[in-house]
Amino acid sequence: MTRAEDGSEQKKCRWWMRPLTFTSSAVMIWLLVLGRDLSLSLTPSSFADERPAKSGSAKPSPLASAKGAVKTSQWLRFRGPSGMGTSDAKGLPLNWSLTENIVWKADLPGPGASSPIVFQDRIYLTCYSGFYIPGESGGSQEDLKRHLMAVRRSDGGVIWDQAVAAKLPEEDRIRDHGFAANTPAVDDERIYVFFGKTGVFAFDHGGKQLWQTDVGSKTHGWGTSASPVLYKDLVFINASVESSSLVALDRHTGEEKWRAKGIRESWNTPLVITAESGRQELIVATRGNVLAFNPDTGAPFWSCKTDIGWYMVPSVVAHSGIVYCLGGRSGVAGLAVRAGGSGDVTETHRLWTSIKGSNVTSPVYLDGHLYWMNDNRGIAYCAEANSGKIIYEERLDRAGEVYASALLADGRLYYLTRDGRTFVLAAKPEFEQLAVNDLHDRSIFNGSPAVDGSRLLIRSDKFLYCIGK
Repeated sequence: MTRAEDGSEQKKCRWWMRPLTFTSSAVMIWLLVLGRDLSLSLTPSSFADERPAKSGSAKPSPLASAKGAVKTSQWLRFRGPSGMGTSDAKGLPLNWSLTENIVWKADLPGPGASSPIVFQDRIYLTCYSGFYIPGESGGSQEDLKRHLMAVRRSDGGVIWDQAVAAKLPEEDRIRDHGFAANTPAVDDERIYVFFGKTGVFAFDHGGKQLWQTDVGSKTHGWGTSASPVLYKDLVFINASVESSSLVALDRHTGEEKWRAKGIRESWNTPLVITAESGRQELIVATRGNVLAFNPDTGAPFWSCKTDIGWYMVPSVVAHSGIVYCLGGRSGVAGLAVRAGGSGDVTETHRLWTSIKGSNVTSPVYLDGHLYWMNDNRGIAYCAEANSGKIIYEERLDRAGEVYASALLADGRLYYLTRDGRTFVLAAKPEFEQLAVNDLHDRSIFNGSPAVDGSRLLIRSDKFLYCIGK
């Protein structure tokens, strides 16, 4: 049920890795700073949206001053270093339960659908409290607060918890996801969080608020979920819900640098990619179109029709200048488009469309294949990236709903269901189920898993789990 738009066979996508070298001095510095925590792999960033902010007038935090020179493959944003749900970590756990391979378990001050992120010796996570708590009655909008927490990686202890009062009025209820679905992003100096109409905030690593910026005042019954993306000195915010805009803010001050309008029915987190020409492009999926912008200026590069007749939730992935996009509940639900064009590129650059996809979960890419879970059918998919042809389509036993996006690490695919079960599959184009792990704690698991060295971080509405040997 796939088709190539021009009828031709597409070339298989190339796979490359940047070479990595260390001097003996660098290794010694790393060992001295990290001490016992040798689980972090050191890999220099090769992605545009991970560049550290340039030094400004603000003094770096003590944490950044002490360890800022050490670069590690940490989980700095939604879906990790590349923004595409992949990690080069090794030794991740295969099996766990509520009583097996739990390094620690931390109580949370409230629910949330955001994911944890990892920076140096800390984990950052958002939650909400005071209003519309699943399984609880009472509360009012006046009591609604969003929380940004700093947690120790070693034992899950809370370092600090900053609560931000909601700007009212808010929605009386947010279906399924609640009021904390946006994952933070972090650099050496700041943590950036997006709390919908309450605004975009920057905190230092001591928990001090540095700036706050409004990006729109509208709300929606499905809430807001797009996460901040860092690029050079900018923070990108998909404010589709709040103002139908894609907004670029200055990292140091929160000042608006540019704004692109017409971003409608879009709940996905943008992605900075590199076209085959070397041009960097900022990609976001909206209802009806995939859009590409100049990340430095906000000027539009190209648009491609999706033929998907629904709002767009999954975030795109890309490889070798090809963008892959899922979305929708019926009809066309996936497509591939070659980046690097100009204007409407539907006829010239769209490579294929497919009726197989997902309405919520984002895919991963590996060695010429795409992998993902459908959000409500309990089906795991593998597709050829160059054609969209489905290689396997397997229903997982009692999978139920899946809102978390796919995680690819250590040669495995991790799919987390809303009731706390994680299906672990082999990351290859032949279906092989390796394990099913149950963390059911009578709460909801909407956030995507994160990698912390050789451990996994999984959050529910009540707890943050650190899973490892």
